[in-house]
Amino acid sequence: MLAAVLLALAPQTPSRPNVVLIVADDLGYGELGCYGQTKIATPNLDRLAAQGLRFTQFYAGAPVCAPSRCVLLTGLHSGHAFVRDNVEVQPEGQLALPEGTFTLARGLDSAGYATGLVGKWGLGAPGSSGTPEKQGFDEWFGYLCQREAHSFYPTHLWRNGEKVELEGNARGATGGKHHAQPLLTAEALDFLERRRAEPFFLYVPFTLPHLALQPEERDLEPYRGKFAETPYDGSKGYTPHATPRAAYAAMITRLDADVGRIVAKLDALGLGEETLVLFTSDNGPTHDVGGVDTEFFASTAGLRGRKGSVYEGGLRVPLIARCPGVVPAGKSCAQVAGFQDVLPTVLELAGIASPPELDGASFAPALRDGEARPRSTLTFEFHGYGQQLAARRGDWKFVQRELAQGGRGSELYDLATDPAEARDVAGEHPELVSELLAEVRAAHRPSAEFPLPYLDAPPSTSK
Repeated sequence: MLAAVLLALAPQTPSRPNVVLIVADDLGYGELGCYGQTKIATPNLDRLAAQGLRFTQFYAGAPVCAPSRCVLLTGLHSGHAFVRDNVEVQPEGQLALPEGTFTLARGLDSAGYATGLVGKWGLGAPGSSGTPEKQGFDEWFGYLCQREAHSFYPTHLWRNGEKVELEGNARGATGGKHHAQPLLTAEALDFLERRRAEPFFLYVPFTLPHLALQPEERDLEPYRGKFAETPYDGSKGYTPHATPRAAYAAMITRLDADVGRIVAKLDALGLGEETLVLFTSDNGPTHDVGGVDTEFFASTAGLRGRKGSVYEGGLRVPLIARCPGVVPAGKSCAQVAGFQDVLPTVLELAGIASPPELDGASFAPALRDGEARPRSTLTFEFHGYGQQLAARRGDWKFVQRELAQGGRGSELYDLATDPAEARDVAGEHPELVSELLAEVRAAHRPSAEFPLPYLDAPPSTSK
Protein backbone atom coordinates (compact mmCIF):
# COMPACT_ATOMS: atom_id res chain seq x y z
CA MET A 1 0.00 0.00 0.00
CA LEU A 2 2.82 2.40 0.91
CA ALA A 3 4.57 1.78 -2.40
CA ALA A 4 1.34 2.40 -4.30
CA VAL A 5 0.73 5.69 -2.50
CA LEU A 6 4.27 6.90 -3.10
CA LEU A 7 4.06 5.89 -6.77
CA ALA A 8 0.81 7.80 -7.15
CA LEU A 9 2.34 10.89 -5.55
CA ALA A 10 5.61 10.78 -7.47
CA PRO A 11 4.58 12.84 -10.53
CA GLN A 12 3.24 15.70 -8.41
CA THR A 13 5.29 15.93 -5.24
CA PRO A 14 8.88 15.50 -4.07
CA SER A 15 9.59 12.15 -2.45
CA ARG A 16 10.48 13.92 0.78
CA PRO A 17 8.07 16.81 1.22
CA ASN A 18 8.73 19.38 3.90
CA VAL A 19 6.08 19.51 6.63
CA VAL A 20 4.84 22.51 8.60
CA LEU A 21 2.35 21.54 11.32
CA ILE A 22 0.67 24.56 12.96
CA VAL A 23 -1.51 23.94 16.01
CA ALA A 24 -3.66 26.67 17.55
CA ASP A 25 -4.46 26.60 21.27
CA ASP A 26 -8.16 26.35 22.24
CA LEU A 27 -9.40 27.46 18.80
CA GLY A 28 -13.00 26.37 18.29
CA TYR A 29 -14.40 24.56 15.26
CA GLY A 30 -16.44 27.63 14.34
CA GLU A 31 -13.88 30.38 14.89
CA LEU A 32 -12.55 30.65 11.32
CA GLY A 33 -14.36 32.24 8.43
CA CYS A 34 -13.96 29.10 6.33
CA TYR A 35 -15.80 27.18 9.09
CA GLY A 36 -18.66 29.68 9.36
CA GLN A 37 -17.33 32.48 11.58
CA THR A 38 -18.84 35.88 10.73
CA LYS A 39 -17.49 38.27 13.40
CA ILE A 40 -13.77 37.51 13.37
CA ALA A 41 -11.57 38.14 10.32
CA THR A 42 -9.36 35.21 9.27
CA PRO A 43 -8.45 36.00 5.64
CA ASN A 44 -5.19 34.05 5.57
CA LEU A 45 -6.63 30.79 6.87
CA ASP A 46 -9.64 31.22 4.61
CA ARG A 47 -7.21 31.59 1.70
CA LEU A 48 -5.29 28.54 2.86
CA ALA A 49 -8.52 26.55 2.81
CA ALA A 50 -9.28 27.85 -0.70
CA GLN A 51 -5.82 26.73 -1.81
CA GLY A 52 -6.16 23.34 -0.16
CA LEU A 53 -8.44 20.95 1.65
CA ARG A 54 -10.80 21.73 4.54
CA PHE A 55 -11.65 18.76 6.75
CA THR A 56 -15.07 18.77 8.44
CA GLN A 57 -14.89 15.60 10.55
CA PHE A 58 -11.49 15.90 12.25
CA TYR A 59 -10.86 15.30 15.94
CA ALA A 60 -8.28 16.41 18.48
CA GLY A 61 -6.60 13.75 20.56
CA ALA A 62 -8.29 14.87 23.79
CA PRO A 63 -10.35 17.85 24.95
CA VAL A 64 -7.44 19.52 26.82
CA CYS A 65 -3.88 20.48 25.96
CA ALA A 66 -1.25 17.97 27.13
CA PRO A 67 -3.01 14.68 26.32
CA SER A 68 -4.13 15.99 22.95
CA ARG A 69 -0.59 16.95 22.01
CA CYS A 70 0.68 13.60 23.24
CA VAL A 71 -1.71 11.82 20.88
CA LEU A 72 -0.67 14.10 18.01
CA LEU A 73 3.04 13.51 18.43
CA THR A 74 2.98 9.78 19.24
CA GLY A 75 0.21 8.39 17.01
CA LEU A 76 -1.32 6.63 20.04
CA HIS A 77 -4.94 7.30 20.99
CA SER A 78 -5.89 8.34 24.51
CA GLY A 79 -6.39 4.77 25.71
CA HIS A 80 -2.74 3.95 24.99
CA ALA A 81 -0.92 7.29 25.17
CA PHE A 82 1.30 7.93 28.18
CA VAL A 83 -0.15 11.38 28.97
CA ARG A 84 -3.94 11.20 29.44
CA ASP A 85 -4.68 14.44 31.31
CA ASN A 86 -3.00 17.69 32.30
CA VAL A 87 -0.61 16.97 35.18
CA GLU A 88 1.36 19.87 36.61
CA VAL A 89 4.97 19.62 37.77
CA GLN A 90 6.33 22.32 40.06
CA PRO A 91 7.87 24.75 39.71
CA GLU A 92 7.55 24.47 35.93
CA GLY A 93 6.34 21.87 33.48
CA GLN A 94 4.00 18.95 33.02
CA LEU A 95 4.19 15.15 33.19
CA ALA A 96 7.07 14.09 30.95
CA LEU A 97 7.01 11.81 27.95
CA PRO A 98 9.16 8.78 28.79
CA GLU A 99 12.63 8.34 27.38
CA GLY A 100 12.61 6.55 24.05
CA THR A 101 9.06 7.53 23.09
CA PHE A 102 8.54 7.32 19.33
CA THR A 103 7.38 10.75 18.19
CA LEU A 104 6.67 12.29 14.82
CA ALA A 105 9.81 14.40 15.21
CA ARG A 106 11.94 11.35 16.02
CA GLY A 107 10.63 9.47 13.00
CA LEU A 108 11.41 12.35 10.65
CA ASP A 109 14.72 13.16 12.33
CA SER A 110 15.90 9.58 11.88
CA ALA A 111 15.20 9.91 8.15
CA GLY A 112 17.34 13.02 7.78
CA TYR A 113 14.78 15.76 8.30
CA ALA A 114 15.74 18.91 10.17
CA THR A 115 13.21 19.08 13.01
CA GLY A 116 12.19 22.28 14.74
CA LEU A 117 9.63 23.32 17.36
CA VAL A 118 8.41 26.85 17.95
CA GLY A 119 5.64 27.50 20.48
CA LYS A 120 4.19 25.66 23.48
CA TRP A 121 5.40 22.20 24.51
CA GLY A 122 3.66 21.01 27.71
CA LEU A 123 5.03 17.44 27.76
CA GLY A 124 7.90 17.69 30.22
CA ALA A 125 9.75 19.73 32.83
CA PRO A 126 13.27 21.16 32.72
CA GLY A 127 15.80 18.35 32.88
CA SER A 128 13.18 15.63 32.41
CA SER A 129 12.95 12.94 29.74
CA GLY A 130 10.16 14.90 28.09
CA THR A 131 11.97 18.00 26.86
CA PRO A 132 11.81 18.54 23.09
CA GLU A 133 15.49 17.90 22.44
CA LYS A 134 15.04 14.46 24.02
CA GLN A 135 11.98 13.72 21.89
CA GLY A 136 13.40 14.15 18.41
CA PHE A 137 13.69 17.91 17.88
CA ASP A 138 17.00 19.32 16.64
CA GLU A 139 16.11 22.79 17.85
CA TRP A 140 13.28 24.46 19.70
CA PHE A 141 12.17 27.77 21.12
CA GLY A 142 9.17 28.77 23.20
CA TYR A 143 7.27 27.80 26.31
CA LEU A 144 8.28 24.55 27.95
CA CYS A 145 5.36 24.74 30.41
CA GLN A 146 1.74 25.26 29.40
CA ARG A 147 0.98 26.98 32.71
CA GLU A 148 3.65 29.60 31.96
CA ALA A 149 1.98 30.02 28.56
CA HIS A 150 -1.09 31.49 30.26
CA SER A 151 0.71 34.82 29.90
CA PHE A 152 1.78 36.38 26.62
CA TYR A 153 4.30 38.42 28.65
CA PRO A 154 6.29 35.58 30.26
CA THR A 155 9.34 36.21 32.39
CA HIS A 156 11.25 33.74 30.23
CA LEU A 157 11.11 31.37 27.30
CA TRP A 158 13.38 28.44 26.45
CA ARG A 159 15.82 27.80 23.63
CA ASN A 160 17.24 24.30 23.20
CA GLY A 161 17.03 23.57 26.92
CA GLU A 162 18.41 26.92 28.06
CA LYS A 163 16.27 29.53 29.79
CA VAL A 164 15.98 32.87 27.95
CA GLU A 165 15.12 35.67 30.38
CA LEU A 166 12.82 38.39 29.02
CA GLU A 167 13.78 41.57 30.83
CA GLY A 168 10.91 43.98 31.34
CA ASN A 169 8.29 41.26 31.80
CA ALA A 170 7.00 40.60 35.33
CA ARG A 171 5.07 37.59 36.58
CA GLY A 172 1.33 38.30 36.85
CA ALA A 173 1.50 41.60 34.97
CA THR A 174 -1.10 42.48 32.35
CA GLY A 175 1.59 43.74 30.00
CA GLY A 176 5.33 44.03 29.59
CA LYS A 177 8.18 44.77 27.22
CA HIS A 178 8.21 41.52 25.27
CA HIS A 179 5.03 39.96 23.84
CA ALA A 180 5.71 36.30 23.08
CA GLN A 181 3.83 36.02 19.79
CA PRO A 182 6.14 38.14 17.60
CA LEU A 183 9.14 36.35 19.12
CA LEU A 184 7.68 32.96 18.21
CA THR A 185 6.72 33.98 14.70
CA ALA A 186 10.14 35.47 14.01
CA GLU A 187 11.74 32.22 15.17
CA ALA A 188 9.52 30.15 12.87
CA LEU A 189 10.39 32.33 9.87
CA ASP A 190 14.09 32.14 10.73
CA PHE A 191 13.93 28.32 10.87
CA LEU A 192 12.46 28.22 7.38
CA GLU A 193 15.17 30.54 6.08
CA ARG A 194 18.02 28.59 7.67
CA ARG A 195 16.75 25.11 6.81
CA ARG A 196 15.47 25.85 3.32
CA ALA A 197 18.05 23.67 1.55
CA GLU A 198 17.21 20.43 3.40
CA PRO A 199 14.02 18.51 4.11
CA PHE A 200 12.48 19.90 7.28
CA PHE A 201 9.68 19.42 9.77
CA LEU A 202 8.53 22.53 11.62
CA TYR A 203 6.04 22.06 14.45
CA VAL A 204 4.42 25.37 15.43
CA PRO A 205 2.08 25.00 18.44
CA PHE A 206 1.17 28.68 18.83
CA THR A 207 -0.44 29.73 22.12
CA LEU A 208 -3.13 31.85 20.45
CA PRO A 209 -6.01 32.23 21.20
CA HIS A 210 -5.60 30.62 24.66
CA LEU A 211 -6.12 32.98 27.57
CA ALA A 212 -5.08 35.39 28.97
CA LEU A 213 -6.64 38.16 26.88
CA GLN A 214 -3.44 40.02 26.02
CA PRO A 215 -3.47 41.12 22.39
CA GLU A 216 -0.98 43.70 21.24
CA GLU A 217 -2.46 47.16 20.72
CA ARG A 218 -1.90 47.05 16.96
CA ASP A 219 -4.02 43.88 16.75
CA LEU A 220 -6.75 45.26 18.99
CA GLU A 221 -7.22 48.48 17.05
CA PRO A 222 -9.38 47.09 14.17
CA TYR A 223 -11.88 45.72 16.69
CA ARG A 224 -12.21 48.76 18.95
CA GLY A 225 -15.87 49.79 19.18
CA LYS A 226 -17.00 46.95 16.94
CA PHE A 227 -18.87 44.96 19.61
CA ALA A 228 -20.98 45.80 22.62
CA GLU A 229 -18.67 45.20 25.58
CA THR A 230 -18.82 44.48 29.30
CA PRO A 231 -15.37 44.94 30.81
CA TYR A 232 -13.89 41.75 32.24
CA ASP A 233 -12.68 42.25 35.83
CA GLY A 234 -10.57 39.12 36.23
CA SER A 235 -13.02 37.41 38.58
CA LYS A 236 -13.09 34.19 36.53
CA GLY A 237 -9.33 33.82 36.29
CA TYR A 238 -6.59 35.33 34.12
CA THR A 239 -6.03 39.03 33.64
CA PRO A 240 -8.78 41.68 33.25
CA HIS A 241 -9.52 43.45 29.98
CA ALA A 242 -11.68 46.48 29.20
CA THR A 243 -12.95 45.12 25.84
CA PRO A 244 -12.86 41.32 26.08
CA ARG A 245 -14.77 40.55 22.89
CA ALA A 246 -12.50 42.79 20.85
CA ALA A 247 -9.46 41.29 22.57
CA TYR A 248 -10.46 37.72 21.80
CA ALA A 249 -11.23 38.52 18.16
CA ALA A 250 -7.91 40.35 17.88
CA MET A 251 -6.01 37.32 19.14
CA ILE A 252 -7.58 35.02 16.55
CA THR A 253 -6.95 37.52 13.76
CA ARG A 254 -3.31 37.77 14.91
CA LEU A 255 -3.04 33.98 14.80
CA ASP A 256 -4.39 34.15 11.27
CA ALA A 257 -1.89 36.84 10.28
CA ASP A 258 1.07 34.86 11.57
CA VAL A 259 -0.04 31.71 9.79
CA GLY A 260 -0.19 33.89 6.70
CA ARG A 261 3.38 35.05 7.31
CA ILE A 262 4.61 31.46 7.53
CA VAL A 263 2.85 30.45 4.31
CA ALA A 264 4.07 33.59 2.54
CA LYS A 265 7.63 32.80 3.63
CA LEU A 266 7.37 29.30 2.19
CA ASP A 267 6.14 30.72 -1.10
CA ALA A 268 8.82 33.43 -1.17
CA LEU A 269 11.50 30.78 -0.67
CA GLY A 270 10.07 28.74 -3.54
CA LEU A 271 9.07 25.97 -1.14
CA GLY A 272 5.28 26.23 -1.39
CA GLU A 273 4.88 23.27 -3.75
CA GLU A 274 7.38 21.17 -1.79
CA THR A 275 5.75 21.65 1.61
CA LEU A 276 2.70 20.11 3.21
CA VAL A 277 1.13 22.70 5.52
CA LEU A 278 -1.30 21.41 8.13
CA PHE A 279 -3.28 23.72 10.41
CA THR A 280 -5.43 22.53 13.31
CA SER A 281 -6.30 23.15 16.98
CA ASP A 282 -5.50 21.13 20.10
CA ASN A 283 -9.11 21.05 21.35
CA GLY A 284 -12.34 23.02 21.34
CA PRO A 285 -12.80 26.56 22.66
CA THR A 286 -12.51 27.34 26.33
CA HIS A 287 -15.48 27.80 28.64
CA ASP A 288 -16.61 31.37 29.18
CA VAL A 289 -13.87 32.21 31.65
CA GLY A 290 -11.14 34.80 31.50
CA GLY A 291 -13.38 37.16 29.52
CA VAL A 292 -14.08 34.83 26.58
CA ASP A 293 -17.63 34.84 25.18
CA THR A 294 -17.94 31.74 23.03
CA GLU A 295 -21.71 32.07 22.77
CA PHE A 296 -21.35 35.50 21.19
CA PHE A 297 -18.86 34.23 18.63
CA ALA A 298 -20.63 30.88 18.04
CA SER A 299 -17.23 29.35 18.65
CA THR A 300 -18.36 25.73 18.29
CA ALA A 301 -20.55 26.38 15.23
CA GLY A 302 -23.51 24.90 17.11
CA LEU A 303 -21.72 21.79 18.38
CA ARG A 304 -22.37 20.73 21.96
CA GLY A 305 -19.69 21.16 24.62
CA ARG A 306 -16.42 23.04 24.86
CA LYS A 307 -12.92 22.38 26.09
CA GLY A 308 -12.86 19.54 28.62
CA SER A 309 -15.86 17.78 27.08
CA VAL A 310 -15.94 14.70 24.86
CA TYR A 311 -19.00 16.06 23.09
CA GLU A 312 -18.29 17.34 19.57
CA GLY A 313 -17.60 20.92 20.65
CA GLY A 314 -14.70 19.79 22.82
CA LEU A 315 -13.13 17.42 20.31
CA ARG A 316 -14.00 18.38 16.75
CA VAL A 317 -11.49 20.89 15.39
CA PRO A 318 -10.52 22.48 12.09
CA LEU A 319 -7.97 20.84 9.84
CA ILE A 320 -6.72 22.63 6.75
CA ALA A 321 -4.14 21.02 4.47
CA ARG A 322 -2.24 22.64 1.60
CA CYS A 323 0.32 21.19 -0.77
CA PRO A 324 -0.20 22.55 -4.31
CA GLY A 325 -0.26 19.85 -6.96
CA VAL A 326 -0.89 17.13 -4.40
CA VAL A 327 -3.75 18.29 -2.19
CA PRO A 328 -6.77 19.42 -4.24
CA ALA A 329 -7.68 23.08 -3.91
CA GLY A 330 -10.95 24.49 -2.65
CA LYS A 331 -12.52 21.22 -1.53
CA SER A 332 -14.12 20.08 1.72
CA CYS A 333 -13.44 16.58 2.95
CA ALA A 334 -15.69 14.57 5.27
CA GLN A 335 -12.98 12.03 6.12
CA VAL A 336 -13.31 11.00 9.77
CA ALA A 337 -9.82 11.24 11.25
CA GLY A 338 -8.05 12.28 14.42
CA PHE A 339 -4.76 13.46 15.88
CA GLN A 340 -3.44 9.89 16.10
CA ASP A 341 -3.70 9.71 12.30
CA VAL A 342 -1.37 12.64 11.62
CA LEU A 343 1.87 10.78 12.43
CA PRO A 344 1.29 7.81 10.09
CA THR A 345 -0.03 10.14 7.39
CA VAL A 346 3.05 12.37 7.43
CA LEU A 347 5.45 9.44 7.62
CA GLU A 348 3.73 7.73 4.70
CA LEU A 349 4.00 10.83 2.54
CA ALA A 350 7.68 11.08 3.48
CA GLY A 351 8.27 7.43 2.57
CA ILE A 352 8.99 6.37 6.16
CA ALA A 353 7.55 3.21 7.70
CA SER A 354 5.47 3.67 10.85
CA PRO A 355 5.94 1.46 13.92
CA PRO A 356 3.35 -1.35 13.95
CA GLU A 357 2.06 -0.48 17.42
CA LEU A 358 0.58 2.87 16.34
CA ASP A 359 -3.16 3.43 16.68
CA GLY A 360 -3.41 5.96 13.89
CA ALA A 361 -4.45 5.27 10.30
CA SER A 362 -2.99 7.25 7.42
CA PHE A 363 -5.41 9.57 5.62
CA ALA A 364 -2.92 10.25 2.80
CA PRO A 365 -5.44 9.04 0.18
CA ALA A 366 -7.96 11.63 1.39
CA LEU A 367 -5.29 14.32 1.22
CA ARG A 368 -4.61 13.33 -2.36
CA ASP A 369 -8.16 13.40 -3.69
CA GLY A 370 -10.37 14.94 -1.00
CA GLU A 371 -12.63 11.90 -0.85
CA ALA A 372 -13.71 10.32 2.46
CA ARG A 373 -13.08 6.66 3.15
CA PRO A 374 -14.35 4.43 5.94
CA ARG A 375 -12.28 4.51 9.11
CA SER A 376 -12.36 2.14 12.07
CA THR A 377 -13.91 3.44 15.29
CA LEU A 378 -12.25 6.44 16.93
CA THR A 379 -12.16 6.01 20.70
CA PHE A 380 -11.49 8.55 23.44
CA GLU A 381 -10.93 8.28 27.16
CA PHE A 382 -10.38 11.43 29.18
CA HIS A 383 -9.40 11.44 32.83
CA GLY A 384 -10.25 15.07 33.56
CA TYR A 385 -13.57 16.78 34.16
CA GLY A 386 -15.03 13.80 36.02
CA GLN A 387 -13.66 11.10 33.66
CA GLN A 388 -15.34 10.59 30.29
CA LEU A 389 -15.43 8.18 27.36
CA ALA A 390 -16.45 8.58 23.75
CA ALA A 391 -16.36 6.71 20.47
CA ARG A 392 -17.24 7.51 16.88
CA ARG A 393 -18.15 4.78 14.39
CA GLY A 394 -19.51 6.05 11.10
CA ASP A 395 -22.14 8.64 12.03
CA TRP A 396 -22.71 7.17 15.49
CA LYS A 397 -21.29 8.92 18.57
CA PHE A 398 -21.13 7.15 21.94
CA VAL A 399 -20.59 9.13 25.17
CA GLN A 400 -20.24 8.33 28.87
CA ARG A 401 -19.60 11.02 31.49
CA GLU A 402 -18.90 11.52 35.19
CA LEU A 403 -17.40 8.07 35.61
CA ALA A 404 -15.56 9.22 38.74
CA GLN A 405 -18.95 9.85 40.34
CA GLY A 406 -20.45 6.55 39.23
CA GLY A 407 -21.39 7.53 35.69
CA ARG A 408 -24.49 8.98 34.05
CA GLY A 409 -25.22 6.06 31.76
CA SER A 410 -24.46 5.64 28.09
CA GLU A 411 -25.51 8.17 25.48
CA LEU A 412 -25.78 7.67 21.73
CA TYR A 413 -26.20 10.24 18.98
CA ASP A 414 -26.67 10.05 15.22
CA LEU A 415 -24.39 12.82 13.97
CA ALA A 416 -25.80 12.61 10.46
CA THR A 417 -29.13 13.99 11.66
CA ASP A 418 -28.11 15.43 15.03
CA PRO A 419 -24.62 16.99 14.89
CA ALA A 420 -25.44 19.06 18.00
CA GLU A 421 -25.92 15.85 20.04
CA ALA A 422 -29.30 17.05 21.27
CA ARG A 423 -31.25 13.77 21.08
CA ASP A 424 -29.94 10.75 22.96
CA VAL A 425 -31.07 7.57 21.17
CA ALA A 426 -29.21 5.04 23.33
CA GLY A 427 -32.49 3.46 24.43
CA GLU A 428 -33.40 2.75 20.81
CA HIS A 429 -30.11 0.99 19.99
CA PRO A 430 -28.95 -1.01 23.04
CA GLU A 431 -26.91 -3.48 20.99
CA LEU A 432 -24.97 -0.69 19.28
CA VAL A 433 -24.30 0.95 22.66
CA SER A 434 -22.91 -2.35 23.96
CA GLU A 435 -20.72 -2.76 20.89
CA LEU A 436 -19.25 0.73 21.17
CA LEU A 437 -18.60 0.35 24.88
CA ALA A 438 -16.84 -2.92 24.12
CA GLU A 439 -14.66 -1.13 21.57
CA VAL A 440 -13.72 1.53 24.11
CA ARG A 441 -12.84 -1.21 26.61
CA ALA A 442 -10.74 -3.03 24.04
CA ALA A 443 -8.88 0.18 23.24
CA HIS A 444 -7.96 0.77 26.89
CA ARG A 445 -4.60 -0.10 28.42
CA PRO A 446 -4.39 0.41 32.20
CA SER A 447 -2.08 3.21 33.30
CA ALA A 448 -0.44 3.60 36.70
CA GLU A 449 -0.40 7.37 36.18
CA PHE A 450 -4.06 7.56 35.14
CA PRO A 451 -6.16 4.87 36.84
CA LEU A 452 -9.66 4.57 35.43
CA PRO A 453 -11.55 2.03 37.57
CA TYR A 454 -14.51 1.86 35.19
CA LEU A 455 -12.27 0.42 32.46
CA ASP A 456 -9.51 -1.11 34.57
CA ALA A 457 -11.97 -3.51 36.21
CA PRO A 458 -13.30 -6.52 34.26
CA PRO A 459 -16.62 -5.74 32.51
CA SER A 460 -18.55 -8.12 34.76
CA THR A 461 -17.67 -6.11 37.86
CA SER A 462 -17.98 -2.62 36.42
CA LYS A 463 -21.05 -0.48 36.87
